[in-house]
Amino acid sequence: MEEDLFQLRQLPVVKFRRTGESARSEDDTASGEHEVQIEGVRVGLEAVELDDGAAVPKEFANPTDDTFMVEDAVEAIGFGKFQWKLSVLTGLAWMADAMEMMILSILAPQLHCEWQLPSWQVALLTSVVFVGMMSSSTLWGNISDQYGRKTGLKISVLWTLYYGILSAFAPVYSWILVLRGLVGFGIGGVPQSVTLYAEFLPMKARAKCILLIEVFWAIGTVFEVILAVFVMPSLGWRWLLILSAVPLLLFAVLCFWLPESARYDVLSGNQEKAIATLKRIATENGAPMPLGKLIISRQEDRGKMRDLFTPHFRWTTLLLWFIWFSNAFSYYGLVLLTTELFQAGDVCSISSRKKAVEAKCSLACEYLSEEDYMDLLWTTLSEFPGVLVTLWIIDRLGRKKTMALCFIIFSFCSLLLFICVGRNVLTLLLFIARAFISGGFQAAYVYTPEVYPTATRALGLGTCSGMARVGALITPFIAQVMLESSVYLTLAVYSGCCLLAALASCFLPIETKGRGLQESSHREWGQEMVGRGAHGAGVARSNSGSQE
Repeated sequence: MEEDLFQLRQLPVVKFRRTGESARSEDDTASGEHEVQIEGVRVGLEAVELDDGAAVPKEFANPTDDTFMVEDAVEAIGFGKFQWKLSVLTGLAWMADAMEMMILSILAPQLHCEWQLPSWQVALLTSVVFVGMMSSSTLWGNISDQYGRKTGLKISVLWTLYYGILSAFAPVYSWILVLRGLVGFGIGGVPQSVTLYAEFLPMKARAKCILLIEVFWAIGTVFEVILAVFVMPSLGWRWLLILSAVPLLLFAVLCFWLPESARYDVLSGNQEKAIATLKRIATENGAPMPLGKLIISRQEDRGKMRDLFTPHFRWTTLLLWFIWFSNAFSYYGLVLLTTELFQAGDVCSISSRKKAVEAKCSLACEYLSEEDYMDLLWTTLSEFPGVLVTLWIIDRLGRKKTMALCFIIFSFCSLLLFICVGRNVLTLLLFIARAFISGGFQAAYVYTPEVYPTATRALGLGTCSGMARVGALITPFIAQVMLESSVYLTLAVYSGCCLLAALASCFLPIETKGRGLQESSHREWGQEMVGRGAHGAGVARSNSGSQE
């Protein structure tokens, strides 16, 4: 066998074809063995088991099949220059999303004082952004499944850019309320960049790359706080809104380079365009294309909500919806709580302050001080260790256990806030809590595109994102309104929600660690090409039409 492979490598031109009819016989399919004819010489090739986690050799990505799928091509081409460029471009979209979210915790106390808004209007200003995001998430998922990932992402980014700049010129509260709601409507489509990004990544690099994209989210949150430190004292919040749109502008200028997903093109019956995209990636990466004809496992309807509730995915969808809800509810709640806690000094100070100004607490306001901004910056920097910790454990513990661990640690830190601690300990607890809740969010972004097949991947991610927006929509009324009544009840709500989310993570029926992306919802887990040795009887093979 080794001599046969050596001879094959020495030939300048190697043509593989299956002898006999092009269609496989039942015996061929059952045995998994096929004959290879090389310049009239008949050679029988034996099945080869690859070590667990071993990559498929590029020069023999698909030597015994005359067909291959997009998954085979992505695995054979591997990670290279193309994916690095795509990482930066996708990262810009995430950076912009993070800045638009982070600005809520800075804008709220500013307008609370400048326009003398009661606390419920301040909370509504934050919630309306998430109302827009929630109402559009499924819409953007449907657009991405019906008209392409690139199309949906471009429209959502241009929409967000336009209304983000326009909201800086809002003259009164009602105007900024409507315009920020429209900004939220556009932001609802930004998570589709993860769908597009994941579909160009080989299996071994997928989890690490999606997590590294989250570094851009961390950069965006930190950059927004630094921008606020310099802009707010001199230029005010209007210029902060305008300058926060810069990453969106950069993405809009550079997105002409962005290709459409090859998986989407094949699903749409556009094999020629998919082949051109794959050849472009192979050329940029300096890697060979697989041999044979590009096929799809099975043509099926796209973007149907009922596909998320088939017996195979019903339980997964419901649990993921609650996990995403809890992630956003807790993450954005912590972001909003941070400014409130820093302004008061600690939890006990909030309780005493509320009693002291009980008669006018809804209109009492304090501008963020320089010390508040610096502490806010320190807690925001926790996003970076959150990425690193998740990156380290997600392929060791698996996706489900990683999410559960992040929720448990966040809940524990929330309970510790019940203690009357000093500002330094408060900052440390908020740092740890934010690191792990952001890590849980990142793990969910890795898991969700992996668990759904190509036909419903964007819709699945879109509906999960929509549920996250429901949590984010509710959380301002907990972190800003309920806080005035009882700080301890507020912390208990966040802690309890995350404990339930940890249980939900453990009960997810599918672990996607080490799995390839599913092409078809009719395929059972474990059939995807992962370049590994066989588990049990048989040998792990590439995704091809023969597996149907």
